[in-house]
Formats: sequence, structure tokens, C-alpha cells
Amino acid sequence: MVESAEIKSRIMSVADTKKITDAMYMISSVKMRQAQKEVENTAPYFNALKEEIAVLYSRVPDIADRYFKLSEEAVKNGAKRAILLITSDKGLAGAYNHTSLNQCAEYVSSHNDTLLFVIGEYGRQYLMSKGIPFISDFNYSASVPTVWRARLIVADLLEYFDDGRVDEIEILYTDHINGGFGKCKQTVLLPLELSGLIKPSAESDETEYFPSAKDVLLSVIPSYLTGFVYNSLVDGYCSEQQARMTAMSTASHNAEEMLKDLKLKYNRLRQASITREITEVTSGARALKRNKKV
Repeated sequence: MVESAEIKSRIMSVADTKKITDAMYMISSVKMRQAQKEVENTAPYFNALKEEIAVLYSRVPDIADRYFKLSEEAVKNGAKRAILLITSDKGLAGAYNHTSLNQCAEYVSSHNDTLLFVIGEYGRQYLMSKGIPFISDFNYSASVPTVWRARLIVADLLEYFDDGRVDEIEILYTDHINGGFGKCKQTVLLPLELSGLIKPSAESDETEYFPSAKDVLLSVIPSYLTGFVYNSLVDGYCSEQQARMTAMSTASHNAEEMLKDLKLKYNRLRQASITREITEVTSGARALKRNKKV
């Protein structure tokens, strides 16, 4: 009976755990759909910005600005690099964080002077445990990405870039793939790569800019970078939710298998106990009959 009670207690515990994993799966599914909807709503604006930057740059192709290419001094003396690393705030998301963190650690080990800007508490705690330095006052959450937060992040990064403390900023995040595992992606954020911009259309040749095309170009760059960072945040967030959904689905499946085994074991113990009780009653009845005959 003691063993039977223990198994019954385990069945209740596993069943409660399965309820939690099922709920977490549903929550992550809702969060991912909401984030994807927000990206769809803002995509037209940022795509228009990309096209406008390409148009503006075609007007001033000889612009000597560090937003578009490394300075001669940086090329000569070696560019001061920085990485914007996007992780999650929490765990229980499978290998989502580990892939990007391992790639970041590998990169930093071969580029010791790299500055690290980390988004997400999980990444900060991991790097701290490994003794890898990062910018401590750059403290942003990875949960529920917003355009406003992306704008603040870009403002901080541009402060370092404009002051000359870094010459090149790369972004390391997990690119979301619907229905599958996200792919860890590392790309240059600054200086801008013109190959990634939309080609200008022929209709835009008559547009006039005030005070000049160059001034307008430099003024819209922060907004373009905001869009880039925002999309990366959402990609990372969706990848996190996808990984958590997969992890919770696996956990729920394992819980179901455990419940089957535990219930089977519990029923066998009950049957054995009932059989033993019947045997004892039958044996007692036979003994009473023998005593009466005597």
C-alpha cells in the first residue's frame, strides 16, 4: 500500500507538470503570433525607409561618411569591433540561447578587444558566469519587443559609434524560421551595407530634398537602424517562443509516456493487492469450513 500511495502521488505530480507545460506551449504560441503581427504592421514603413536610403545614396554616391564605410584610420590601425547580442530573459527554450552564446564566445575569443552589448538577462548571466566582459550599463529586456525599445537601443549604439569608441557593430541574433529551428545569424549593422538595401526606382529622380540629400540621408539612418534592430529583436523573440513550444511539446509528450507507465504500474499493484485480498478471504473461508467439520 505504501508503494501504491507513492506511485499515486507521482502520477498527480506528473499530471500537474503536464498542465504547466501545456499552458506554456499555448502562451508561447500566442506570443509568437502577436509579435509576427506587429512586424507585419511595421514592415511597410521600414521597407519604404530602405528604399529611400538607396535613392538618397544614389544622389550622393561619393558621400564620405563613416555610416557607409570604415574610415581610413580604422582600416589602417584595425577597426574597433562591437557585437549586439540578442538572447532571451528566461530559459526553458531548448538550445535557443546556447547556439548564439557559443558563437559569440568563439568570436570574442579570437577578437579580444570586442565590445559586447547584450540584450536579455539569460545572456548577461551566462557571460558573467564565464567571465566574459560586456557593457554592464547597456541593460535591455528581450521580452515583448517594441519599436520604442529598438529606438533606445540604436541611440545607445550610435553614441558609441559617433564618439569613435567603435568602428564596426555587428548584430548576432537567431533568425526565425516558421515551423522549424531558428538559424543563428551574424551580420554587420554599421557601417551600412548598401547591398542589403532596396534598389531605387526610376520614378524618384524628380524628388527634391531640403536642405540637401546628404542631410536627409544622415537623418533617416537612425530610423532605418531602428527597423533593422526591431526586426532582429522580433526574430529572436519568435525563435525563442518556437524553441520553447518545441521544448514544452517534448516535455508534455514525455509526461504522457511517464503517466502511462505509472498508471500501468499502479493498476498492476492494485490488481496484485486485490488478488492477495481475495486469496486471503478464500483461504480464511476454507479454514473455517475445516474447523466446522472437525
